[in-house]
Amino acid sequence: MKRFLVVLLALMVVGFGFSEVKIQFWHAMGGWRIELIQGMVNDFMKANPDIKVEVQYVGSYEEILAKTVAALQAGTPPHVVQLNEISTKKMIDSGVIVPVEDMIKKDPSFDKKKLLPQVLNYYSIGGKLYSMPWNSSTPLLFYNKTMFKQAGLDPNKPPKTFSEVITYSRKLVKKDDKGNIIRTGITWPLYAWFFEQWMAEQNKLLVDNNNGRTGNPTKVLFNNEAGLRIMEFWNTLTKEGLMINTKKGDWTAARQLFISQTVGMIITSTSDVALLLSESQKQGFEIGAAYIPIPDGVQRAGVIIGGGSLWLIKQKNQAEVEAAWKLIKYLVDVEPQITWHKGTGYFPVRLDAKEKLEKEGYYKENPLHYIAIKQLLDTIPSYATMGAVVGAFPEIRSAIENAVEKMINGQLTPKQALEEAEKEANKAIKQYF
Repeated sequence: MKRFLVVLLALMVVGFGFSEVKIQFWHAMGGWRIELIQGMVNDFMKANPDIKVEVQYVGSYEEILAKTVAALQAGTPPHVVQLNEISTKKMIDSGVIVPVEDMIKKDPSFDKKKLLPQVLNYYSIGGKLYSMPWNSSTPLLFYNKTMFKQAGLDPNKPPKTFSEVITYSRKLVKKDDKGNIIRTGITWPLYAWFFEQWMAEQNKLLVDNNNGRTGNPTKVLFNNEAGLRIMEFWNTLTKEGLMINTKKGDWTAARQLFISQTVGMIITSTSDVALLLSESQKQGFEIGAAYIPIPDGVQRAGVIIGGGSLWLIKQKNQAEVEAAWKLIKYLVDVEPQITWHKGTGYFPVRLDAKEKLEKEGYYKENPLHYIAIKQLLDTIPSYATMGAVVGAFPEIRSAIENAVEKMINGQLTPKQALEEAEKEANKAIKQYF
């Protein structure tokens, strides 16, 4: 009789829909963010006991993309994957995703108008939202206020233009008794994202067909005066010893140069706000933040979204797709977005989350967190500031970075670097189709 009751209870559990659905969530957020994400997912599972989420830190965005392709080929794809913004076109063209717009149309509980317009615009093509914005960021200028005072600079007046960055950097330079530079002006990772931001700030397109948003791009458009201003700025800072360049994509090295007070300024992602604040306090200096500097004589147009979004991958089991959609919705809900924002520096992608923080006075107590959002909200909507959508985006970035590397090593002039980057990028665009 006892055995019969156990069997009956088990059948009832299955019959009443309490069977567990298992899904996989792959992300690219290392370090302290691994634990932060796991905590958020644990809260989701407590609220949804019928869904089991396996969270996995897979590595870089590039590694996630490669491993997702391999998993698809093996017939065991993950359910939710986090990829960087430049993977958008490639993922749309892949045919392996469920556009989140399709889920939103069937789900009245989610209102996409709650998303920040600038974020929504980036991940929408032809008015259709393909992935869910999640860890959105923009570049900011961080500077050492204590060092500014020591160098005779006003700690409340960070540089706004390229020429001011050069002037400030010259004043920040410090040499030892032998004349060797032991402290200098600025750094940022050798990463093409910054080149793209400065093109957008000048309201200039990266590729044709309105940055690929009204048709497939056929060529890049950065070999012009706007692109040359960026290259010359980068080159001047390097040649004068006012900037320390990192290896390609080495964000950690750039952060460490700033934290160790080897440089007085850094241009990096807003996602570094929490870390830089914490480390500056440990090192005993005051930190400031400002909009990124722009070329002289140019009207500020604004910045492009960076970071990444969440993609819903097609599955044979529709129950798994529905469970994955629930997870995605949860991660962009108000409270999880506030937790994510406070713990990292990635700004909340929801208007109501931002408004709640404003009402609570959070930004008055944490002004550096607000600067990131304000810079984005001050951005003028255009095809330039919406960012490019192009399948060969990783290759375009590599072409720019390789050219910059040759330039700062003295192998190419700024003009030659632009020409080489253009040639290699156009080759990649043609090979994509």
